[in-house]
Amino acid sequence: MEVEQIERVRDFNRYYTQRLGVLTDRYLGQGRPFVQARLLFEIGDGGSLADLRARFDMDAGYLTRQLSELDDQGLVTVRDQAAELTDAGRHECAELEQRAAAGIAALLGELTAGQRERLVAAQDEIRRVLRAAAVTVEAVAPAAPAARECLARYAAELDALFPEGFAATTLTRPEDVTGTQLLALEDGRPVGCGMWIRLGPGVAEIRHLWVADETRGLGLGRKLLSRLEVDAANHGISIIRLGTHPLLTEALALYRSSGYADIGKYSDVPYNQLAFEKVLVSLGAAPVTGRADGTSRPPVASAFRRGAVESASRR
Repeated sequence: MEVEQIERVRDFNRYYTQRLGVLTDRYLGQGRPFVQARLLFEIGDGGSLADLRARFDMDAGYLTRQLSELDDQGLVTVRDQAAELTDAGRHECAELEQRAAAGIAALLGELTAGQRERLVAAQDEIRRVLRAAAVTVEAVAPAAPAARECLARYAAELDALFPEGFAATTLTRPEDVTGTQLLALEDGRPVGCGMWIRLGPGVAEIRHLWVADETRGLGLGRKLLSRLEVDAANHGISIIRLGTHPLLTEALALYRSSGYADIGKYSDVPYNQLAFEKVLVSLGAAPVTGRADGTSRPPVASAFRRGAVESASRR
């Protein structure tokens, strides 16, 4: 990561925040502190004080004072550690929405049609990349409810996709996970999973690599695959295999572009109609997710050597 990249992101953030501040002061201010306007937006149909504190990263005392002022104005009610808009608060919030829309319209009105398209497209791309960066990947216990929830969604999706259906009984049982199960989380919600298990000395298999539909296109599948490879290499695995179905074209593209070579079938799982293999090579230090049991091992990076993969595939 280059220092210049960090500085450019910081510079953009300062500029964007400054321009946004000018916009909100002009259209949302109008006698109401911006923090209160944002609170009205965030409360919406109701919210706990704990959630509001987390979203605002705000001191509890300061939040209480702001809510108290809004309560005194008849815009919110606060009881049982929760805040809710009154009728007057909902009316005020609707007016704030109109002012916000007017502010954006004024900003866009200074641009040509082409510039507007470029701005909106650029913001979409920034949002997509920032979402990708915000998704966390962590090792979890195979029996963790969130992990089993992901696998259930995975099974249901494949059952609807495959002409032959998909039997959830073929999912790897928690007690059979001899490697690591990873879980991807976005804002605390499970949105992806994957695991590796040992097949033999130095050989492992990646299973149940899945990404939720709402997070596809963020590169999360590649992120999970890479983390699984690194974790497996950390635990002495030098050859990693996986099987998949011909209908999973995106998965096929991911595996082949990640250095997996086609091999003959190595398992009797009916859905693994195509099989792949990759050789993992230690390249030095690289970050790796924590272990579910709290232990860790010196991290290594993974890569493949085409010659090694080709020779391994003939074993």
